[in-house]
Amino acid sequence: MPSLPQAPGSARAGGTPIALRNDCPQPVPPGGSSFHQMWRDLLPIGRHPASNGYRRFAWTGVDGDCRAWFAAQAQTRGLAYEVDRNGNQWAWLGDPAVGDAVVTGSHLDSVPDGGAFDGPLGVVSAFAALDELRGRDARFTRPLGIVNFGDEEGARFGLACVGSRLTAGQLTREQAHRLTDGEGVTLPRAMEAAGYDPDAIGPDPERLARIGAFVELHVEQGRALDLSGDRVGIASAIWPHGRWRFDFRGEANHAGTTRLADRRDPMLSYAETVLAARREAELAGAVATFGKIAVEPNGVNAIPSLVRGWLDSRAADQDSLDAVVAGVEKAAGEYAAAHGVDLAVVRESFTPVVEFDHALRDELGRILGKDTGLTVPVLGTGAGHDAGILSGSIPTAMLFVRNPTGVSHSPAESATEDDCVAGVLALADVLEGLACR
Repeated sequence: MPSLPQAPGSARAGGTPIALRNDCPQPVPPGGSSFHQMWRDLLPIGRHPASNGYRRFAWTGVDGDCRAWFAAQAQTRGLAYEVDRNGNQWAWLGDPAVGDAVVTGSHLDSVPDGGAFDGPLGVVSAFAALDELRGRDARFTRPLGIVNFGDEEGARFGLACVGSRLTAGQLTREQAHRLTDGEGVTLPRAMEAAGYDPDAIGPDPERLARIGAFVELHVEQGRALDLSGDRVGIASAIWPHGRWRFDFRGEANHAGTTRLADRRDPMLSYAETVLAARREAELAGAVATFGKIAVEPNGVNAIPSLVRGWLDSRAADQDSLDAVVAGVEKAAGEYAAAHGVDLAVVRESFTPVVEFDHALRDELGRILGKDTGLTVPVLGTGAGHDAGILSGSIPTAMLFVRNPTGVSHSPAESATEDDCVAGVLALADVLEGLACR
């Protein structure tokens, strides 16, 4: 990993401009231009040739390539670079020890065969927004940080937002050490293989105490902005959501010689439960998805002994979410009993409704509407984010960039170049309004 400068130490708090390092080892173009170059450089990393989607999983070689890209961007801009105890990457303009820092960024990892924009758009836009502000000769009065949170998607170890959860104290070291991927590799072993110390992970309240505001830019994972005709929006809240594991245990047997009446087939119970999840979600105006399944012994000519399915469910309010999950569990229990199958349900993760900081949210609206007088749309989202995890510790807000198809977690995820640049400029305006008073 490149050797990078340490955090500069000369800074003064308050309304007076602080001495921030603004020189770069090499020239950096304005925000729009630098966005396009960074996007082109990052685009090939982790892209799978068969699916054209991305496989950027935590603590893998591809993840290391993404981290090296982030470190190089920090070095190019003369920013102080560090990796915290939980593996999150930080790039600083100014000394974060001064406190009341403004931080932006997102994540670089992906879901299996995911799209290019979910996460990376926020990180690339953060560096591009800084370039834009330097082009404006902006005078910073607060330290500015750019962050890449590790393992946000949870694609490898099954738990989302591991880096931010650890930092915020919502995941203990002991819990993290028990996380295992599909190949049986534990999180500590994976971190060690990547050159990081798994025994150092844990809460980081001192770091959070230095941050006055965190603003995450993200591609919209829906079509609200496309339908309204707006390029950029502001998040109001994140729906409550969680993941539940359903274990259906039956009896393995020969697919060709076992009478239908003699079978204890867990696949039948699972299939009926998938349909029940759809019905319950429609009744509650929510969403429910069985998107991952594991089968044992997983043979074409064998009745399964175990079918394990993971339910992802989200709703606009807690009561609706509770109703969906309770309805799915009840139906699963009835189907399992009818087929002589045992059922166990385990809640693997849960995040309650997240209301973003109202004052910060309103300030973003004021900044973005200041010169135009336009009202920036405010919308909720069913997707979880690092900003949501951090919201219990520091003021957080989110900006969304229009997604014309609404498709996400898929290679079809998209945003136009013009909308991406509009997002960069909006983020630059927000950072200027917050950090350059």
